[in-house]
Amino acid sequence: MENKKSNKPFYALPEKTPTSSQIVSDARSSLRKLNTRRPNTPRDEQRHLFPFSTNRTPESRPPSSFSLTSRHFDGADSRPPSGTKLSPLEHHPKPVNPADLETVLVPRPPSSDPTKLLPHRAACAPPKIPAALSLYSSDSSLSRSGQGDDCSLLESSFAKTSAEICSSDSGIESVGRATHVVSHGSNVGSDSRSSSAGSRKSSAGKSRTTDGSEKLDDFYALEIDPLVTELASVTKKKDCDHIQEVAEKLYTTLERHGCFTKQFHHRSQILKVIFKLLDVDEPRVLLKLSRLILAFKVSSNNLLNICKLVFKVSRNDANDLYFLEDNILNLLLETVHSTDHVTSCEALIYCIGTIKFLSGNSDILKRLAKLDCVKTLAALIHAINKTNQDNGRPVDQYGNILVQLTATLRNLADTTSGRDRFLTYNVISGLVQLMNSYPGDSDLMLYISRIFSKITLHADCCSVLANQPACYRAFVNLLKKHLFKDDLIVRLCFVLGNLTIKNDSARLKLFQEPDCVETLLLILRTYLELDQQGITTSVRGTEEVTNSEEKDKELEPNKVEDVLIKVMRVLANLSINEDVGQAVASKPDIANLLLSIIDQKDINDHEELVINGVVAINNLSYYIMQDSSQMQCQQNMAQSLLKLIMNNNVEGILEAARVFGNLTRHKQIRDFLSQNKVDAMMVTLLDSGSRELVYIACGVLINFMQDEEKRPLLKKEGGIKKLIDVLRDFGREDWQLSGSVCKVLVNYSCRMHSSEATFGQVEVAELSELLAEYLDKECALGESLVNAADVEMREYIEDSWHDEFYKVGTQLLKRIESHSSPLEPLEAPS
Repeated sequence: MENKKSNKPFYALPEKTPTSSQIVSDARSSLRKLNTRRPNTPRDEQRHLFPFSTNRTPESRPPSSFSLTSRHFDGADSRPPSGTKLSPLEHHPKPVNPADLETVLVPRPPSSDPTKLLPHRAACAPPKIPAALSLYSSDSSLSRSGQGDDCSLLESSFAKTSAEICSSDSGIESVGRATHVVSHGSNVGSDSRSSSAGSRKSSAGKSRTTDGSEKLDDFYALEIDPLVTELASVTKKKDCDHIQEVAEKLYTTLERHGCFTKQFHHRSQILKVIFKLLDVDEPRVLLKLSRLILAFKVSSNNLLNICKLVFKVSRNDANDLYFLEDNILNLLLETVHSTDHVTSCEALIYCIGTIKFLSGNSDILKRLAKLDCVKTLAALIHAINKTNQDNGRPVDQYGNILVQLTATLRNLADTTSGRDRFLTYNVISGLVQLMNSYPGDSDLMLYISRIFSKITLHADCCSVLANQPACYRAFVNLLKKHLFKDDLIVRLCFVLGNLTIKNDSARLKLFQEPDCVETLLLILRTYLELDQQGITTSVRGTEEVTNSEEKDKELEPNKVEDVLIKVMRVLANLSINEDVGQAVASKPDIANLLLSIIDQKDINDHEELVINGVVAINNLSYYIMQDSSQMQCQQNMAQSLLKLIMNNNVEGILEAARVFGNLTRHKQIRDFLSQNKVDAMMVTLLDSGSRELVYIACGVLINFMQDEEKRPLLKKEGGIKKLIDVLRDFGREDWQLSGSVCKVLVNYSCRMHSSEATFGQVEVAELSELLAEYLDKECALGESLVNAADVEMREYIEDSWHDEFYKVGTQLLKRIESHSSPLEPLEAPS
């Protein structure tokens, strides 16, 4: 096996694997993983429900501005009072045949339990209620109005059930509807099945109920009613300080006694008083009152209006500090959690819109994170997805909720615990489902893309998204559907670049989506045409831009250029996969577009754009095979990159040299570059202080040294001395670089007859000494192994030394020693 290997020259071009792939390891691969900065997210100067560039029509979205007064709330006066008598319905019952009655009515044995009469009695029509009966009458007053003790338990239970059924759906128990149902005493007294035992049980139940009602009335009369009366007394005075103080006391008292329920009998009376105070202009007072209303869990129209009211207060960021007081944030999150998105969609829009505004405040954002706001919003995402799935189609109106929701999640993604919460509550999978459900909602897609552009900067979130099969189809569809929405396109491409930078499976999955490469090519061509026309944004806004804003925009890459940067990054990262890279490289249009960018742009003014183009060219050039059509493409690449080598931009020189490492695999390209002094430039770069640049220069020189006519240049330009200096300066710290130095010298000395004549007398002695020292494992690795942190690190150091340096270093030293002789070689006869 060793003889077979030795018969093959070191410098011979491999049949399948390019020489550069042997030189470059994972850390310095000729295929470059391209990073770039995240697109800038501008902060809205004003708070609006939807972004300024929204495509929603005014008719399809709730307004951000509206008129709201106390008259918009449904108070107790909006319903008929309890004393109002309704006109009886005309009802003419059919006469019943006694013979038929026997077949319908089944005799039952007597029962001693009066509660078993309930089903039969509930079916009967309740009698009229006396007009003088108070809404808040206790059970004892009902007894005094003519009810017999033997049926009080039955009637009390029936009255309680009726009152609950008649409670208002809008969250306010109306005076006219929340009444007790009372039966005539004669009806119960005529029931012969009531026993004395049942009568005693009913009396006992009545006594206990009466005691509870009296205690509740006593508590209300002593602690609550004075505060409610005090609030009502300042309705016209609008004494904000007084209202605020009383409202705080009222909330504390109600909370202490657990009165924030819909079953609290005085709920509607309290809400009626609060509603009349909502015309005040003081935001802090409005929040104190809103806190009471939200705590009572109002619904329907009142829920919508209170959400609007809080939304209105939150639109002014000067009011943010008031939301940090008390527990208003808790109540808002509880409202989101308990509100049905099907029946109260608009209320949720304003409630979550409020949270969205507030999440722009760093202090409030931290509070929301501690309250686990992500969990609440994630539950709503999954609920909406389920509803859409059950309906068989997405509901457009839910998109208005989701825009507010995703904008809030975008802010929460910046918090310390936000990323973990996204993973815990499966937010990523929920967002991917929304991408496939609402592809036409550009506002929603923009906010989702902003979320992904943040969280995919982290490996854990990036991995979860990459494992969502549906995301690749969604991304490609969105890129095609919203081609001219640069804000969205740039973020989608940025996310795809993050997914494909390290995950080879993601590269393959994205490539396998129909029209993926064609779509990326379309974006590249479209935005390059816009750039050539001098257009900086594909969508022109109608807003006026101040001079200061215009100056800020001049300092940042324009939107069209930013799209070009991000889409080239996707192409570069995709090409790392061998199958994908070959397919992309087979499309000459992509390489031509990339070269036109490099030709037209000055790297000093458009550094990121040009560098991204060169990196994409580098990855494509790795796969270009040696045929006539692609050879012309390689020559075009070499021609375009010459200007970067002659520039003083270090990053540009480095990336161009990487491409030359691929292109110089072929003799025709080496000849062209040698005519343009590129080989001499690579020798000059050996003096660079950048270890990475020196490494790349060695890689290019390895290929140049395959040609015998180009070898003398290395010694003529002082390259031998420079390579020895590199070996001495970086040898022990970088065995990969040391191996590359040895490979250059092995190719250079391929046909030598005398070591001293080829390298120089001083150079031979110095080089032999260094090689002998580095090939001694104990001498070369002793200090590094002692300082290694663990066993794995020691193994890595040993493997790197053996694989990268030892073999080629041994070959070079043997060649030098075998050609060392005091005799000068004879000149060839003329």
